[in-house]
Amino acid sequence: MKHNFPITRTHEPKEKPNPDELEFGTVFTDHMFLMNYDREAGWYDGRIVPYGSLRIEPAAAALHYAQTMFEGLKAYRAKDGTLRLFRPDMNAKRTNATNDRICIPQIDGDLFVSAIKHLVNVERDWVPSKEGTSLYIRPFIFATEPFLGVRPARQYTFAIILSPVGSYYKSGLAPTRIFVEDEYARSVVGGTGQAKIGGNYAAGLISQEKAHAKGFSQVLWLDGAERKYVEEIGTSNAFFVIDGEVFTAPLAGTILPGITRDSVITLLKEWGVPVREERFTIDSVFKAYEDDKLSEVFASGTAAVISPVGDMRWKDREIQINRGDIGALSKRLYDTITGIQTGELPDKYGWTVEV
Repeated sequence: MKHNFPITRTHEPKEKPNPDELEFGTVFTDHMFLMNYDREAGWYDGRIVPYGSLRIEPAAAALHYAQTMFEGLKAYRAKDGTLRLFRPDMNAKRTNATNDRICIPQIDGDLFVSAIKHLVNVERDWVPSKEGTSLYIRPFIFATEPFLGVRPARQYTFAIILSPVGSYYKSGLAPTRIFVEDEYARSVVGGTGQAKIGGNYAAGLISQEKAHAKGFSQVLWLDGAERKYVEEIGTSNAFFVIDGEVFTAPLAGTILPGITRDSVITLLKEWGVPVREERFTIDSVFKAYEDDKLSEVFASGTAAVISPVGDMRWKDREIQINRGDIGALSKRLYDTITGIQTGELPDKYGWTVEV
């Protein structure tokens, strides 16, 4: 590897969790990666240390002005025992796009990927081998300079933690129930919708709670200005199959440029499936259903890869898509992407990186 980082091994290794009982983001590995930034020194002192509490000043800028970002990707154990990352270079690019938006210093993409590879290599025994499991990787950067004033901080910490996770679907790929949110907005033009920052997720919690109270598992966001154009499903990108074409919101600054989204679009185009990245209304979706032209709805993201939608409610109207079953296109996309990630299928796109 291009970069080298000193390693301090833990003296108290944890017991590995039962792969049959893994949940998402509740168990963490023995070690983590840390690196500091100072305006004069730049990024320095990258190191792998035992997982533990972080020491942070009460006046740290991240706690007061939310100057913090994060990423998410996974490491997979292939049948031959090798470990693979899925398109980590895209996470590096998106990190710097987010950093640019909230005035965090850029971080070298090769360094970003190398830090992940080094840490995963140290923790390779934590990558589960059971089908559907993986090692979730959470890189994040937060402002550490202690000051109370609204300006970009001069000191930051770059950290990476790891968590073995189970299959997103405990009993197999299953359609979800979606509530269309037309009261609150996730993002607006000129805002931070395209950036992967904690504030975006905190602002969406109230809608998620509202949806859960009504018996739905997730929220479909509409645009912030008119509340009529389809944007995202929860924290994932949304796709609608209408009359043989796949519609998805464009990358216009209000939705996250998902890495799985990009993979889905690449595959669809190769398969000859028309893809339209353009604005479309929620009313047109329900009209397509009434005209028997809406055949599938699904979301894409790191956690679930592909999440089919079975039911959707907007105001007083509720529809069931594809009789509540998984669509053929959703299933094919899920099988193909997970197959590439785990080495079950050939990777002709160069998407996987071996650790």
